[in-house]
Amino acid sequence: MELSRYMKSVVDMDRASVVICSLDHKIIYMNPAAIKRYEKRGGKELIGRSLLDCHNKHSTEIIEKVVTWFGQSIENNMIYTYYNAKENKDVYMVALRDDNGTLIGYYEKHEYRDRERAKLYDFSRSLV
Repeated sequence: MELSRYMKSVVDMDRASVVICSLDHKIIYMNPAAIKRYEKRGGKELIGRSLLDCHNKHSTEIIEKVVTWFGQSIENNMIYTYYNAKENKDVYMVALRDDNGTLIGYYEKHEYRDRERAKLYDFSRSLV
């Protein structure tokens, strides 16, 4: 069974934006939510570009520091980066590792604090 096809679908169906980067900070994948969210900055055209080009010097230094920390231990896999009050969400950077535990990249994870407003099992609408 090819798990990667299923994993891509999991990421694509997420309502939160997911931008996956390689260790050299190259954007290698954006899910549909991320493409829409960053449309004014180039959307899908950001794929292949450096994530660092999208941030100021201070943020770039922090991103590089986090990736170094990820590489220091297989235990270092997620770090809290900020709270976005406007969208009521916590944001984390998450390490991506291969089957051997080797660091291969990272992504930003968004956890919204708002309670879901949809009705339970409401088949009349899609949430994505």
